[in-house]
Amino acid sequence: MADRALRGSNLGARSFESDENVVPSERMLTAYVCPNGHRTELPFSVEADVPPTWECRCGLEARLQDGPEPEAKPVKHQRTHWDMLLERRSIPELEELLEERLTLLRESRGEKPRRKKSA
Repeated sequence: MADRALRGSNLGARSFESDENVVPSERMLTAYVCPNGHRTELPFSVEADVPPTWECRCGLEARLQDGPEPEAKPVKHQRTHWDMLLERRSIPELEELLEERLTLLRESRGEKPRRKKSA
C-alpha cells in the first residue's frame, strides 16, 4: 500500500516545501575591481562580513571598491639548511665535527693526519 502512495511523486526530484512565510534577508550590492579593470558585482547580505578581496574571472585578486585596504599577510622568512643547522649546533661544534669527518676521510684515503692549527 505504501509503495503505491510514493509512485509518481518524483521523490527527491523536487522539494515539497513552499515559499510561504519566507522573508529573504536584505541585500547590498558590492563591487570588486581587479588590476586589469574587470568589475565584478556581487550581492551580499547586509549582515554578512564582506571580504576585502575576491578572485576575478581573469585569476587576479580584485579589491573591494571604496573599501578598506586589505591587510598584508606576514611574509615568512625562508629558512635555509644552514639556518636550521645553526639552530641545532654552534659554530665551534660544527668546526669540531668538520675536523672529525675530514680526519676520517683522510684516513680512508691513506693520508697522514694533519695537525690542528694553533691560534
